[in-house]
Order: sequence, then C-alpha cells, then structure tokens
Amino acid sequence: MVDATFPARYIATSINASFEAVYGFASDPRNLPVWASGIGDDVEQRDGTWYAGEWAIEFAPRNDLGVLDHTVTTPDGEKFYNPMRTFANGSGSEVVFTLYRLPGVDDAAFEADAATIAKDLDTLKTLLE
Repeated sequence: MVDATFPARYIATSINASFEAVYGFASDPRNLPVWASGIGDDVEQRDGTWYAGEWAIEFAPRNDLGVLDHTVTTPDGEKFYNPMRTFANGSGSEVVFTLYRLPGVDDAAFEADAATIAKDLDTLKTLLE
C-alpha cells in the first residue's frame, strides 16, 4: 500500500442508451476486446480469473450501482487499480473512468493514457448508441 494521494483525471462520456444496457455490456469481460484497446483480440477465464494475454483482470462483482472497477495485474505482478462507473442520466447513461497519475509517469505518458481511455469510451458509446 502506497501512502500517497495521486493526481486524478476523470474521463467521461454520455451514452444515449439505458443504464442497464451500458452496464450489462461494459461489465461483461468477454466484450472488452470490442471496445477497450490494448486488450488484444481475446479474453478468457482461467481458474476463475479473467485474462487478456498474460495480464490478469479482476472485476468488481456485478452490482446494481454501476461499479465497473477493475484491477489489472501484469505478468511481473504489478497491480493497477482502475475505478470506473456508469450511472443513469435520464434515459441515457454516463460512464466515468478515473485515471491516476502514478509516480514516474511523465506528462506525455499520462496524456497518452488519457487519450486512449477517451478513445475507448468513445468506442463504447458508438457501439451502444
């Protein structure tokens, strides 16, 4: 556990689709390759854990609150916690991803990560509208 508070950026998009449709699609790990770049072409479940290649992805349990938090573990054991939510906005939805700027991440890398996440959320929006 790191004793620090990291700078955070909230990356969001509005989707003209119901909360149930957005959460249902985004919470299914099998859909990740369709909208989340860098995942690869396939995700699979092995021994109760989801994997994209050799990267393990642990998801928040299905819930009624729209929590899509997930932790990614690299092959060398480094873990990255990614808070993500969807919630109703009228008859549509909002999706918000929190990007933490971790120690050692320079400006260019942080901006590149933010741009990738924004692109992924735009892809999710396009798929669901």
